[in-house]
Amino acid sequence: MGKDTIKLTRKIQLLVDAPTKEEKKEVYDTLYRWQNRSFRAANLIVSHLYVQERIKEFFYLSEGVRYKLADEKKAEDGILNRSKINCTYRVVSDRFKGEIPTNILNNLNNNIINNFRNNLPEYQKGERSLANFRRDIAFPFGPTGIHGLSYKEEKKAFCFRLFSIPLKTYLGKDYTDKRSLLEQVEAGKIKLCTSKIQLKNQKIYFLAVFEVEKEKHSLKPEVIAEASLSLEYPIIVKSGKAKLSIGNKEEFLYRRLAIQAALKRAKSGATYCRPGKGRKRKTKAVERFHELEKNYVGNRLHVYSRKLIDFCIKQQAGTLILLNQEEKMEIAKKEDGFLLRNWNYYELMTKIKYKAEKAGIELIVD
Repeated sequence: MGKDTIKLTRKIQLLVDAPTKEEKKEVYDTLYRWQNRSFRAANLIVSHLYVQERIKEFFYLSEGVRYKLADEKKAEDGILNRSKINCTYRVVSDRFKGEIPTNILNNLNNNIINNFRNNLPEYQKGERSLANFRRDIAFPFGPTGIHGLSYKEEKKAFCFRLFSIPLKTYLGKDYTDKRSLLEQVEAGKIKLCTSKIQLKNQKIYFLAVFEVEKEKHSLKPEVIAEASLSLEYPIIVKSGKAKLSIGNKEEFLYRRLAIQAALKRAKSGATYCRPGKGRKRKTKAVERFHELEKNYVGNRLHVYSRKLIDFCIKQQAGTLILLNQEEKMEIAKKEDGFLLRNWNYYELMTKIKYKAEKAGIELIVD
């Protein structure tokens, strides 16, 4: 029996809740310092983890050496003077003490260790390169880092403090469930889990993780819906005598190819654009089309996956099977990369998996 809750991640823009420019600048300086220390700490942690796992290769000059990556007080052959998790945490906490909250370092350490363990078999086989973290890393923090989350009517925003930093949300014309989720957190109905702060283009984003109960529908596990991610239609699904084709090749690709053609023209014309701020000014149109294509594809795939799950709920199908996906991928690869580049199989399957889990539908990929 699976869990009755699911974790949802929502990207919420934040503003600095300070009256003067000097105070706002100080907040930005602090956040960017935390980001820099997180970037440096993350690469240190993953480097130490890799060295620990390959430590046996450093004993080739001696014979009969016995060792174990464990606390020497708890294991006879242990070579560490503390636990494995605490080793990497102490490395970064000693290095950056006083420059970044320890809550961030602790959550960063736990996240990297979990990801490292999951990918360890591939590291050992040489099938995956070691993770390398970029300077614009989103840094994590625990729910205890947020204080006084509440809605302020005079500011028309949810206000809180991230450790000692005053912040407020900017939801704009929110047509999603962000406002509703924040209201439920304020009322204590749902829980806010370990989340992240992302700094991008001088803007602050709150990657909030909410733990909510799964949707409750009258589903029957014995009722099966079979779906195929087709080349002619994004999704074809049937359950019993009911059948539904979601989207079509022309509808999905027409707009995307139009955006790509506009992007190509923008690149060609960028040379003759009026300068002003160097490369950034000249390539402004190119960047705009990149975002336009990304947003369009994300919206389409969201709509397709939503229609699929709604169909399953309507038919009371408790099991959803995605058929012959490996075969479809092989066909797409033979089409000179055109369909593979434009169809976004992986992203569509990811959205289907997330929505199926939220609705309590068991997903099987054949």
